[in-house]
Amino acid sequence: MRIIAFLSQKGGCGKSTLAASLGVAAAEAGERVTLFDLDPKKSLYRWGIKRTARDLSVRTVSPAKLHAVLNSLRMAKKTSLVILDTPALESQATLAAMQVAHFSIVPARPAIFDIWASEVTGRKMKLMNKEFAFLLNQCPAAPDNMHLLDSISALDAIGYLFHPYIRQRNVFLDAISVGKGVTELEPQGRSSREIRAFWRTLKQRLPQA
Repeated sequence: MRIIAFLSQKGGCGKSTLAASLGVAAAEAGERVTLFDLDPKKSLYRWGIKRTARDLSVRTVSPAKLHAVLNSLRMAKKTSLVILDTPALESQATLAAMQVAHFSIVPARPAIFDIWASEVTGRKMKLMNKEFAFLLNQCPAAPDNMHLLDSISALDAIGYLFHPYIRQRNVFLDAISVGKGVTELEPQGRSSREIRAFWRTLKQRLPQA
């Protein structure tokens, strides 16, 4: 059972939206997925309630119970991939997710405040000797946008940066509003191709099951 966590010290970078669509894409690729919402806002959990498909599980858990719940999943042997969605800023939930995750994803929008926050998170992960990578999210359509290029340079200097970047498209919000991932709402769309490519690249960096 592999565990990944979405971490960021800044809100609004799309952690919950990415976790939802990634979970769906991984399940479509054959993973047995459980998503845990550690954020008191419970955005991911509310998305899970809206789902009609039963191909994955979405649950809430407190930081104090995270270890015990994960151990129970390991014993049951019915889950191959766990995705942890965490609140913004440092908290017990964020620290707990950092400690148990085999790999962490630090999403950032290509904006200076987001990049600064992501740099802080990345440096902390390095100090903890934890595996992580950055993911640029909600990127502008123009590939040569100055803010995007500056963001790429800043994050590349600290750690690995996932490719492709995730472009800003309304389909993400549309999918979340009806309890779906983008690969379900627009299977042949560009956002779906980006999310599937993200999952394939991420899977290569995870430990063997």
